[in-house]
Amino acid sequence: MKAVLGLEDGNYFVGEGFGVEGSSTGELVFTTQMAGYMEALTDPSYAGQLLMFTYPLIGNYGVDFTNFQNPLVQTRGCVVHEICRSPKQNPSLITYFEDQGLFGISGIDTRMLTINTRLHGTLRSALIVGDDNGDLAVEMARSAPDISEIDLIQSVTCTDPYRVRGKGKRIAVLDLGVKKNIVISLRRRDADVYVFPYSATKDEIEACRPQALFISNGPGDPKRATQAIKTVRSFIGEIPIYGICMGNQILALALGADTHKLKFGHRGSNQPVRCPDGSISITTQNHGYVVDGETLPEGCEVNYVNVNDNTLEGFIDRHLNIFCVQFHPEAHGGPHDTEKRIFDKIYRSIPDA
Repeated sequence: MKAVLGLEDGNYFVGEGFGVEGSSTGELVFTTQMAGYMEALTDPSYAGQLLMFTYPLIGNYGVDFTNFQNPLVQTRGCVVHEICRSPKQNPSLITYFEDQGLFGISGIDTRMLTINTRLHGTLRSALIVGDDNGDLAVEMARSAPDISEIDLIQSVTCTDPYRVRGKGKRIAVLDLGVKKNIVISLRRRDADVYVFPYSATKDEIEACRPQALFISNGPGDPKRATQAIKTVRSFIGEIPIYGICMGNQILALALGADTHKLKFGHRGSNQPVRCPDGSISITTQNHGYVVDGETLPEGCEVNYVNVNDNTLEGFIDRHLNIFCVQFHPEAHGGPHDTEKRIFDKIYRSIPDA
């Protein structure tokens, strides 16, 4: 099939489509991970975005259902240099995209597009599968809303509370688009996990008598999650609070700090982070917004820093029992440097009932 990717800056790129005919729009972002492509495609934090892989060959081990982070692919489109058509493991990514009604394009110079994104920042984009009208794709990209104007969390949060039973400490999870592996990591410590929609109130969460509150990852601008910020603020100082990715940003906003959008974000499984002990961990990340560490209130301590650009990767407030990180220690598509360290620290720091 014909296919074209159009950008708001007027450029467009013709390639070969896979999946089904149709179109979609979203912010074009890139990830540097070499494996775990299904983990990325099903990550709810990618909602509202077209995901481009910098690694040149995607789909070489087929569709690995065990690493799905959500039952559905959450990206609005997939952009690759080359798609593997005959993997040894079935189904192929092409077959899966066809069956699920998804959009993809291959044959694109992803290296050049990645360099362009690093130079000029993320751009609104449009993907058309079944046509190669570049002018139309550019027009669609320019008319698409900015990601900061879209409420994306409501499309990826759970609709009703649910429980994943365990014999250990009770942890309430505020679901902004939680990855499956986060719940798995909590359950691995035998936590009794109660998951709540992002709009849950303090009274609704308190009904499970939580010993700690955990705020998950999620898509879009954290400042749009006003109810979640309000709820988290109401728990500060009462029980321990932890966060990963957007959870880190929501906690900062609840404390009165500020966040801002990065030029092209951090996405991939080779992101270096300096830890409190001075060591460097290689982490998996997926975020376009970051906490401004200088705006954190007194008592908060920045304890994880991105080695590449010195942006905040985590902070702690010992008096308020707050601990959060920007990266994803639970990710299984990349390094496992931080899973045990971070989740053991979280679980052990929760007081017994």
